[in-house]
Formats: sequence, C-alpha cells, structure tokens
Amino acid sequence: MPEQRTALVTGANRGLGQAVAAELARRGLRVVPTSRQPGEAGVSQVLDVTDAASVRSAGEQVGEVDVLICNAGVLLDPGNDPLSVPLDLVERSLAVNLLGGWRVAQTFLPGMIARGWGRVVFVSSDAGSYDRGLFTGAPGYSVSKAALNGLTMMLASHTKGSGVLVNAVNPGPTRTRMMPMAERSVEESANDIVHAATLPDDGPSGILLENGQPAPW
Repeated sequence: MPEQRTALVTGANRGLGQAVAAELARRGLRVVPTSRQPGEAGVSQVLDVTDAASVRSAGEQVGEVDVLICNAGVLLDPGNDPLSVPLDLVERSLAVNLLGGWRVAQTFLPGMIARGWGRVVFVSSDAGSYDRGLFTGAPGYSVSKAALNGLTMMLASHTKGSGVLVNAVNPGPTRTRMMPMAERSVEESANDIVHAATLPDDGPSGILLENGQPAPW
C-alpha cells in the first residue's frame, strides 16, 4: 500500500478478531481494535455494534477508516431447529450478526466512498450458504449469516466504481471460544480475512472468499 491505511476491527478483544488486528498491524496498517466492553486488553476503542450511540461515538472518535473488518458475531442457538428455536435468540443473532455489521458500515463506508478508496470485509460462515444448504442446527445463526451475505452483495453493488471493495469471507471452523474443538487456528483464518482486506484496486467486490478464492454463495 502506498500510504498507511487505518483499519477498524470489530470484536477484536479475543479470538479471530484479535488475530486479524495483529496481522493487519504486522502488515503496517494503523489498527483500531474495538470491543463492546471498555478496558479489554489490546482494545483501543469501545464499539458495541448493537448500540447506535456507541457506533456513532466511535465514528466521531476514530475519524477516517480505510479498512473495515466486521468480525463481531454471536452463536446463540446451537442444538435448536427452525420450528422450536426461541425467536428471541434469532432476534439477538440478527441484531449482532446482520444489523451490527450494517450499522457499522453505514457509519464508516460513506467516508470511504467520498475518499475514493476502501475495503470492507464481513466475516460470514458456510452455515449461511445457499449452495451447501443453510445449517438447520443453529437456525438463527444460519439465517443471520445468509442475510449478511445478501448485505455484502448489496453494498458491493451500491459502491461499484467508487474505489471501495466489499466482500465476505468464510473462515471455516476456527478454534475460538465459539468453536473450541475446531482444528483451524485463528492465525490461519485471520490470514484469509486480511487477504480480503488488502486486495489490490482491481480486486473483486461482492463475492464470498474461502482460502483466498471465490466460493459460491
């Protein structure tokens, strides 16, 4: 990159978000790791993606952001099915996984468009894949990620030709608090996300990436 860019990472207090923030910093970006709780180790900015005032305040305090990693997410309903899952869990899943990323994008993406350069990455999941079939064992989570994929495509279409690239990444099962038994390390998955965050100007927009390669929605 010809100049130092500023990257903001949501949910960067642990796990995948923390690893993404570390890798972006290693590659020379100025990184703003965020978390909804103040005082988290390694976090420089409070940002609760479900709270409009918190997101607005973060936007005012951080200023210009060139790279936005929407990583904050929850898995609240494993072991449920679509006909018995408590709908309050579905609502909370959508509030964080879909509306949280949407809210943050509304705050930071217009500035990218105005400056003519930006990268937005939504952390998705194959649980929300139409190609593979939405995972019914965590229905709220799966629907929220399918909707996030739709948001990715819509924002990419809206920003076409602006210099802003908007993509989603499926990191696959990754060893975090959400999936402690997964084989893939957070460092491996973080590299995939950082790849999408540092695409060249002629890179793709509006696609799902897995292992650095385009994948079907």
